[in-house]
Amino acid sequence: METKVKSIEDVVFGEELPVYLPDTSLKKSAEFASLVGWEGARFSNHEKAKEEGLAGAMMPGILNQAYFSAMIHRWAPNSTLLSIDTIFRAPVIADQEYSMQATVTDIDEDQRIIEIDLIMSNQKKETRVLGTARIGL
Repeated sequence: METKVKSIEDVVFGEELPVYLPDTSLKKSAEFASLVGWEGARFSNHEKAKEEGLAGAMMPGILNQAYFSAMIHRWAPNSTLLSIDTIFRAPVIADQEYSMQATVTDIDEDQRIIEIDLIMSNQKKETRVLGTARIGL
């Protein structure tokens, strides 16, 4: 069983969070897009997305951010997500396998804030999304 971080004293600079495998199914993408009012082929239909010039139906970017948030909260359930900033280098295509990694890059013990670098990559180890999260603990 993975150890959960309960306080800032449990955090180690350079620590890697447990790898997270998000649900990137077309069903999840379409469901989430519909919930946020983004109905459209680019999130729900591979063939129609290809007609738009995409490699297939994409995962909504804010869903990828939600998965990063879930990964952080699995590691530190008592944390508060203060901010998450992401850069989308390439589309995250539904129905493909991706993994999310994160590393603690700063610990401000006075403010009780931790900075975490984030990476989402595909099976070819190509970075699709990268970013930084700041959490309070």
